[in-house]
Amino acid sequence: MITKPKHLYLHVPFCRTICSYCDFCHVGYQETVANQWLDTIKADIQNRHLNENLETIYIGGGTPTALSSSQLDQLLCLLDPYASMVQEYTIEINPETFDEDKAKILQKHGVNRASIGFQTSDEKLLQMMNRHHRLEDVAETMKLLRKYGIDNISLDLMYSLPTQTMESLEKSLQDAIALEPTHLSLYSLTIEPNTVFAKKGYEHLDDDMEADMYEWICKILPKYGFVQYEISNFALNGYRSRHNSSYWNNKPYIGIGASAHSYDIGNPNADQPATRSWNVSDIKQYMQEIEQGRRPSEQETIDADTHYNDLVMTALRTCEGINLQTLSPSYHKFLLNNASSYIEQELLVIENEYLKLTPQGIFISNTIMSDLMIV
Repeated sequence: MITKPKHLYLHVPFCRTICSYCDFCHVGYQETVANQWLDTIKADIQNRHLNENLETIYIGGGTPTALSSSQLDQLLCLLDPYASMVQEYTIEINPETFDEDKAKILQKHGVNRASIGFQTSDEKLLQMMNRHHRLEDVAETMKLLRKYGIDNISLDLMYSLPTQTMESLEKSLQDAIALEPTHLSLYSLTIEPNTVFAKKGYEHLDDDMEADMYEWICKILPKYGFVQYEISNFALNGYRSRHNSSYWNNKPYIGIGASAHSYDIGNPNADQPATRSWNVSDIKQYMQEIEQGRRPSEQETIDADTHYNDLVMTALRTCEGINLQTLSPSYHKFLLNNASSYIEQELLVIENEYLKLTPQGIFISNTIMSDLMIV
């Protein structure tokens, strides 16, 4: 018996404007293309035979709210048959493309969590990033969401932005806290090729300043009740992201839309290996292949070494860490041998059969993870 994934990610590729730092799959919004895309999504959903008892749904992008009100309603209607048991139903929101009509539509379909691209309250930095909202717009968006019963709200913030100062970051974080979100995601800027930032030659801040910013964030947020449960994520009690936690905790998930990923843990008892698949990023190709009855994706089988490496890369990001009892004897031995020097330096620690990063270890987490992996 195959158990269908209970976690769904759906990627909306449309944006009204393109952020200067963005490297995600996106395209400028056009009404006719968006209508064609909705037809494609409908066909893809029908072809995938989704679990009718999904636990989490996450609609990301791109900018889901770049869709018109009627298009957003159509999209959520497609998911209604699978959403009756959903515990956490998240949609990403850009304040520039949100209004009361869309808030009503979210409520109608049972969306109960929103993730807003706040990024910063520094208007000069927002302008540099090609974002056209202000702090007041974020506040208005949150007011509308709460009016329609959506009070589980996460804000995305960025640091290590070009020319950003510690004072600017501190004000942005305090402004965000004052809006009373339930969750905060903090991301250091990565300059990706082919982004506007890369083409203009922008660079993030130097490593020492970036580390100082991260350290200050980790120090200040607990004072306001935010617990760090993953390297980049902080939540009030009871408001951890269930959907993102499914990724970090090796749960199977399914991805709909161009560039979306899926993961199936397989069934060793039935000789079914774990697999990972990803849809093509080219939106036109994605639509054409679905229209012609083909799966627009590539797939790879996950062998034991890859599964171990994935575990290191995901579980070690969480505050719980890696459950040593889930490892086979050989991987258990390999992990502890490679971790021993970091344990001695108090960068890793074992507590209750879990190996996890210490607060100091988080600062060099990428190096530690790399050294714990099988090359």
